[in-house]
Amino acid sequence: MRGGREVFEGVNFAVAGGEALAVTGRNGAGKTTLLRLIAGLLEPAQGRLELTGGAPEASIAEQAHYLGHRDALKPALSVQENLEFWHAFLGPHDASAATALEAVGLDGLAGLPAAYLSAGQRRRLAIARLIAAPRPIWLLDEPTAALDTTSQGRLAELMRSHLAGGGLIVAATHGPLGLDGVKELRLGDSIPPTATPTPDASPQGGGEKEGP
Repeated sequence: MRGGREVFEGVNFAVAGGEALAVTGRNGAGKTTLLRLIAGLLEPAQGRLELTGGAPEASIAEQAHYLGHRDALKPALSVQENLEFWHAFLGPHDASAATALEAVGLDGLAGLPAAYLSAGQRRRLAIARLIAAPRPIWLLDEPTAALDTTSQGRLAELMRSHLAGGGLIVAATHGPLGLDGVKELRLGDSIPPTATPTPDASPQGGGEKEGP
């Protein structure tokens, strides 16, 4: 429920480590709402979210990255300073900010204030947080927005690497993610959609989630 309006009901899904789920549907169907529920930013009116595996002492939100529509950058800080803040805030982690910037092709702009970045560069800097502070669950809201063809290919490679390492991805999208074997959960249909359940995740993958 949002603003007194029922956004969706009867949604069930399961995602295991090494799998990606594409959440599709018309505008206003609840794709962003579903991601925010998983991220712990909203409370479901009823239903539950469950995680099997992962860190037993941590919540789902604490094991997830949420990449929303806003890029969460401070314009006055440099590219590197923005990323180092998130690296420290979400850390400690073995990955470095420099490695993350290189992964998204922004290492040459490390000293540039974020205010001078294009929309696509801002998006790439936001994506760099996924690398700078690794977490098993990636929640991506229109991740390819503002990205050119080269950057979309780079993102697809990062997602493939994340899945190969046992991570899982839930992405709200209107277009292809550039991945093979993606499961789909469509919201907004007249009959509540259901994604086919899958086996439990491997110990590396952060486990399995069920929707509200």
